[in-house]
Amino acid sequence: MRANHPTWTEQRLERLKAHFQAGLTCRQIADDIGVSRNAVIGKLSRLNLTRGNNDDASRPAAKAEKAVARERRPGKRAKPALQLLRVIYPEPLPAIDDAPIHADQCCSLLELSAQKCRWPINTPGAADFCFCGNQPLEGLPYCAGHTRLAYRPGSRQRVAPG
Repeated sequence: MRANHPTWTEQRLERLKAHFQAGLTCRQIADDIGVSRNAVIGKLSRLNLTRGNNDDASRPAAKAEKAVARERRPGKRAKPALQLLRVIYPEPLPAIDDAPIHADQCCSLLELSAQKCRWPINTPGAADFCFCGNQPLEGLPYCAGHTRLAYRPGSRQRVAPG
């Protein structure tokens, strides 16, 4: 059985206050007193001892380190998906209208090529299953109408083919 010894004796409290006034970090105070860093933080909080917002003014090395870290930060860059959407859609698109997309040149899987829209029409395995077959936009697998459906900027929802 362990005897009940108080963690914060008068001697430890005096050392805590002296080290705090001297500007030591909580880790340094904890190492010297023989308690955990969290114990020091908690006791300082209960004693209402704070360094305030001008802590960097009393520690010029910390201020210099923060300035160097700010300089090392890379500039904000757009995510790759956003960059791709900006290439595909250099200007905002008008709202998607409900006008049907006419697949005038439907083709089978065997007839499908890079010069034909690859948007599937109907359910795979069904007798009337085919692909759109219209002329695709340059560098994309779909025609203009199906590209509008497939690549919606700012939308995370999926659109069922058909």
